[in-house]
Amino acid sequence: MQSLLDSSKYFKLVCGAGNEDAEEVKRLTVLYVLAGAKGLDISANVNVVNACMEGIDLAFNFSKEFDIPLSIRPFIMVSVGMPGDHHVRKSYINLDTCLKCDLCIPVCPTDAIPKELIVIKDKCIGCGNCSAICPKSDIIHYEHNNRELASLLPACLAAGAEQIELHAAVADDTAIMQEWQLVSEVNPNGHISMCLDRLHLSNFSFEERVRKAKEIAGDRLIIQSDGYPMSGGEDDFNTTLQAIATADVLNKAFNMKLRKSKNVLIYKKKNEVNQLLSGGTNSLTAVLADQTGVKFQGSSLGTFARKIVKEVVDDENFYQDLALIKKGYLIAQDLVIANIGKPTL
Repeated sequence: MQSLLDSSKYFKLVCGAGNEDAEEVKRLTVLYVLAGAKGLDISANVNVVNACMEGIDLAFNFSKEFDIPLSIRPFIMVSVGMPGDHHVRKSYINLDTCLKCDLCIPVCPTDAIPKELIVIKDKCIGCGNCSAICPKSDIIHYEHNNRELASLLPACLAAGAEQIELHAAVADDTAIMQEWQLVSEVNPNGHISMCLDRLHLSNFSFEERVRKAKEIAGDRLIIQSDGYPMSGGEDDFNTTLQAIATADVLNKAFNMKLRKSKNVLIYKKKNEVNQLLSGGTNSLTAVLADQTGVKFQGSSLGTFARKIVKEVVDDENFYQDLALIKKGYLIAQDLVIANIGKPTL
């Protein structure tokens, strides 16, 4: 894992912390493992972990058919979140006040809202698209997906997960660090990740939270710098801009130092904090990072990565049609290469 981070060859597919559709996760896993992804970010749900493990095994079997020399088994990361963090909330539509305008149905990226308007909880990822387009403010509400982490996380690790991510984009520092301590104790040897954005944090608060996370996790720490969470629907520079900006804030605070002779910031030989780009990431993320001189150790792609293979994943003949699987993994492979170059297989 550390070798992948050191060489900036770590591509992580984000299936969604709230996505408990095990079959979709399994199919996404098949395509992106074949494409060269080395990380799979999934919901902290034992059934989903099992599905992801099955998807990895299938990808290795399919790799023989496609002559892909897979050798590194991808790392499975399970994601959990604090109350108030958008990644782990579930939407609820009040049918008594609903206008039945159906505007929310087509904007849901995971097809979690059927025509009956009763949200399919396993599919809901809490993105907020439905409430954003709803004409009234009292129709769509959100509920926190409560989990008993002390028992759930060990069960996920026993099922095959190796890493844990805590989504911590809320203001309560004390509660966050208590949960982070638990995450560290549950997984004392594997990498642990804290996902942070600046929507509710100043740059100073963002840096302080990273420092506190580092004190507990040490070299096992990964920060997922979440520019604009779950916003990667479009493939343009503006969409990915905040991901680069957030990464730049972290680099200047931890991974760079002042060269006094020229009064300029330069990168340290060894990163103090490993970080992944996220939040609006797409095929242009690495291009913009290179143009602005922002270094990173890997990329996390969710909304955009899932969107470009959705037609393939939804096909009822997915497992029987090798041409279909090849079409899907080639689409995914282009995205992997655009973010980290030719992947390490």
